[in-house]
Amino acid sequence: MIINKVEICGVNTSELPVFKADQMRELLVKIKQGDEDARQKFVKGNLRLVLSVIQKFNNRGENVDDLFQIGCVGLIKAIDNFDLSQNVRFSTYARDNNPIRVSRSLKDIAYKALQVRERLIRTNSKEPTISEIAKELDMEVESVVMALDAIQDPISLFDPVYQ
Repeated sequence: MIINKVEICGVNTSELPVFKADQMRELLVKIKQGDEDARQKFVKGNLRLVLSVIQKFNNRGENVDDLFQIGCVGLIKAIDNFDLSQNVRFSTYARDNNPIRVSRSLKDIAYKALQVRERLIRTNSKEPTISEIAKELDMEVESVVMALDAIQDPISLFDPVYQ
């Protein structure tokens, strides 16, 4: 028998429990009633979710162990804030429970602004001002600035301010 053992951040994924939807719901009910054993089982059963999410950040130069710790904190917060009365799977809620959410329309504005910026650079051979970009888009400067800020990747508090 072949066991698919993958060890990430000191966690052997082959040893993690896998719960069916009804088992997870049962555990969540017990957690809401204050059952700490159910909470521990639920956390352990959802570590694969944390590992799958941190894989998205694997190529950004972040320390995987730090990402794992942050993911575990996020998992615990998601457990605490999960509302059983909503008709949504926990994994969907946990993945989407992100305080930094950018609307599709704001992203569209930002990408249009970037396209206009590139076009103006090619045309004028110089970096355009935000005012010039806003004028091309027939938008207010503040809207363009907000859209461009919204698509920036978050940075760590530990990153140096000046390099």
